[in-house]
Amino acid sequence: MADDAALTSADLTLAAGILPSQEMDAAIAGGVITSAKPIPDGQVQPASIDLRLGATAYRVRASFLPGAQATVNEKLKAFTMHEIDLSQGAVLEKGCVYIVPLQESLNLPPDTSGMANPKSSTGRLDIFTRVITDGAAEFDRIEAGYSGPLFAEISPLTFSVLVRTGSRLSQLRLRRGEFDIADGVAFTVDLTGFNVEGQQHKIVGYKAKQHAGVVDVENIGHYEVVDYWDPIIARGDKSLVLDPDEFYILASKEAVSVPPDQAAEMRAYDTLVGEFRVHYAGFFDPGFGHDAAGGAGSRAVLEVRSHDVPFVLEDGQMVGRLVYEPLTATPDILYGIDVGSNYQSQGLKLSKHFK
Repeated sequence: MADDAALTSADLTLAAGILPSQEMDAAIAGGVITSAKPIPDGQVQPASIDLRLGATAYRVRASFLPGAQATVNEKLKAFTMHEIDLSQGAVLEKGCVYIVPLQESLNLPPDTSGMANPKSSTGRLDIFTRVITDGAAEFDRIEAGYSGPLFAEISPLTFSVLVRTGSRLSQLRLRRGEFDIADGVAFTVDLTGFNVEGQQHKIVGYKAKQHAGVVDVENIGHYEVVDYWDPIIARGDKSLVLDPDEFYILASKEAVSVPPDQAAEMRAYDTLVGEFRVHYAGFFDPGFGHDAAGGAGSRAVLEVRSHDVPFVLEDGQMVGRLVYEPLTATPDILYGIDVGSNYQSQGLKLSKHFK
């Protein structure tokens, strides 16, 4: 990257909004995003950057936030049970909590903040992943002006997973300036059923098997669906009972479209209306589901868990909101046709790891 493409703290007069791909490239060149290892071109997405795991995973007794007066490494000294070398690959067991230093660090300008989320494939594997910073009081939110390392908290909830140094489970967006974000656009669940190849009847989704094998996060199109998932046949009454602590893949009734000059984020469902959670991986890139990127008709895939009690979902029931934000400029690359995205034009779709 040429020096004149670098983004530095002197660029504070630039437009407010989510940084697009070309400004993420400039942020790397200008030292706002740094890494001891070179950051390859494919790591930058239309409105985000993938974050890579470092060489060591720390198995910890419990999830934690460091708080304003502490660093993550200080907390690790108190909570680490053992260390795991990821350089040759290692299995992270389901039901356990791990902290992994990420290869990327930040040196944000005073008016630039960050927000992180699991990548789509991470969420569809039910890998609960959150980014932590030194002094953090919240997960996945990085204060404006933060300078320091990044860490991933990883807890596989359904499948044990094989990861290695360089695996990408999380993604980071940078936002310049502040916004009053509206409530967003409501979306609903489709329980009428989808025609899926190999299925005799319409299905509304998939329910994860409790005792399936390990998933290597780098193996694409490798695993048989039947070994990890049970299809859910559509019912005549268009309803589905969510069992507590089970994991489901469903889809939205509405098609989602993100214009090239916008980015979107799926926000957590209001638990006052139902005790379940939808969508752990909440970022939608510019071009997702949009005609300009060959994605017309794309649905939002929903990663769903019910907590504490069984809960009945009905077809067309509101399950979340999609919040749109402007980018500072239209990105040089769009989701889909520009980056070979796995989920453009999707209907009901499992993660890319399954055949």
